[in-house]
Amino acid sequence: MAPPPGRRLEPLATVAAMDLENVVIDALDPQRLGQFWETVLGSERLTDEPGIFETRLAVAGGPVLDLCFQQVPEPVTAPPRLHLDLLGGTRQAEQVERMIDLGASRLDVGQGDVPWVVLADPEGNPCCVMEERAAYADTGPIAALPLASTAPERDAEFWSWLTGWAEFDGVAPRSLRHPSLLGPILELVPESAPKGSTKNRLHLDVRLDTDEDPDEVAAAIAAHGGRRIDYGWGELPWRSYVDPSGNEFCVLPASA
Repeated sequence: MAPPPGRRLEPLATVAAMDLENVVIDALDPQRLGQFWETVLGSERLTDEPGIFETRLAVAGGPVLDLCFQQVPEPVTAPPRLHLDLLGGTRQAEQVERMIDLGASRLDVGQGDVPWVVLADPEGNPCCVMEERAAYADTGPIAALPLASTAPERDAEFWSWLTGWAEFDGVAPRSLRHPSLLGPILELVPESAPKGSTKNRLHLDVRLDTDEDPDEVAAAIAAHGGRRIDYGWGELPWRSYVDPSGNEFCVLPASA
């Protein structure tokens, strides 16, 4: 399949055998927040248990992303370094009103006069409903996943290696997309402020392929500028890391 006009997909680096699988969102009330986003996105419920809610967004012929809402006691405090940009396009105003009816609210983060609309979800997490953009064709309901970066070119190399997503001619300084040319765009954008000590309320998870050794992956992540972190939560089936800009992500074990 050839790239559509105006788009360019090029591999950035030898890739690890991992898939970008989850967008994880900390929540005071996972059920309430998860059901809000499930309704907004039209996704399919996977898990609804105490302390955890999961819903799956599948783009036909493209990536499958699970939105996982995990219970945490802390409310939103720090500005987000990862957020959701939603497809609005010609139905932007309708989408905004629909989300407000579901529990979102308008939010002023100092954006000024811009063509997109900034909202807060029911727990105060910022998100944007985007105007019509050619780059957002075939994304599905999530147009983009903007991720704050101290060096977008460097971090694009890191995330391309980690996920197998390839360079995409989008609107951010560096953008990556699933090789199918479908689904959300991972946008590496210059950070507005340095990363503090507060853990990101939203983060990404990748899953190991069956042939990948976790220790070898850990060494490769370090070689590519990442770093393993230990929250002191005891033995867990996944490992936590930060990318070169300090953004947290997890590496999940291979599926059984």
